Amino acid sequence: MHNESFRLKRSYKSVPIMKKTVSLPKNIHLSLIPLFSVGTLLLSHVTYAQEDLQACLQNVFEEGDPSLTLAQIRLQCAAPAEDGLAQVEVTSRYGMAEPGATPGLISSRIIQEHKTEFTPYSITPHKLNYILPALTTNSINKDAYSESGNGFEENLEDVEAQFQISLKVPLNTRSMLIEGDGLYLGFTLRAWWQIYASNISKPFRETNYQPEVFYYAPLNWQPFGGNTGFTVGIEHQSNGRSQLLSRSWNRVYSQFLFEKDNFALIFRPWIRLSEDEKEFEGDPKGDDNPDIADFMGHFELALAYKWDEVELTYNGRQNFSTGKGAAEFGVVFPLYGKLKGYVTAFNGYGDSLIDYNYKQTRFGVGIAFNDPL
Repeated sequence: MHNESFRLKRSYKSVPIMKKTVSLPKNIHLSLIPLFSVGTLLLSHVTYAQEDLQACLQNVFEEGDPSLTLAQIRLQCAAPAEDGLAQVEVTSRYGMAEPGATPGLISSRIIQEHKTEFTPYSITPHKLNYILPALTTNSINKDAYSESGNGFEENLEDVEAQFQISLKVPLNTRSMLIEGDGLYLGFTLRAWWQIYASNISKPFRETNYQPEVFYYAPLNWQPFGGNTGFTVGIEHQSNGRSQLLSRSWNRVYSQFLFEKDNFALIFRPWIRLSEDEKEFEGDPKGDDNPDIADFMGHFELALAYKWDEVELTYNGRQNFSTGKGAAEFGVVFPLYGKLKGYVTAFNGYGDSLIDYNYKQTRFGVGIAFNDPL
């Protein structure tokens, strides 16, 4: 073995080394200058990024709010935005809870949304997103369609499907007036689908569109040991139909928000923006439904309570002068993964815009894709 190794070494040493001179272009050093410059910039960028990160961490350690979580510190000391992504302000206050206070249902949702609302490919829900494959009524509204003259209303079924898609987009990355506030653009689509009406090709009976812009801010007021906030906004709601089936209105609204532990209350009054009267029957301009407030009321009261993993909700509207309004109860519970079961019961006026002056009782069962709060 020793001899073989010796022979290998001798054989290796006996191999002649070929020397070859490689000639480079005369101006090669000029072409390398940009590469060296880019490398220097990258190196300096990394160095400055590391220095900024260390300085940020040192500042948080020495002067930062002690209630900041690790996730908030990571966001605050993150590298500068790339690919056009917005830099998000990190404050000691998210939701309505003050630093050190216990967040309730509303604040917990705001905290979770803030983690992803500026991330690519994420969509933030606004209201409840759901689908009800079965929604019953004690009597479908046929009168609203009777003037069409094509017998459409006679083929409507008392059982239909309903779904709602509701999203919102934040418009500010830093606090505007109050720490932790936000300006949002929201959109909600709600549709009633006559999927079981085979005699009329299963049409969408009604679709309501609701774009809105609203401003949210927390309040430094803790009645009963809870947290509070408010919202002001303006919204348009219409069914996108023409002539006799057209329904729409515009509102300016405000919301008072209260939460304590697993309980939440939202009081939402509004003022309807007036429209011109129609000059003649069938006039495409003017108010389609001048008496809508008589049935839809001037405010809404929403309550929510979370019991373990089950969330109970109530929404009520009322016009005290006419005695008309509506009440809706809902139950959302875990089903499978991110899917949740959803059961709802409704009684009163205004289940949809086409039904704003029609009273009915409805029960539905289906699937929800997010929590109500």
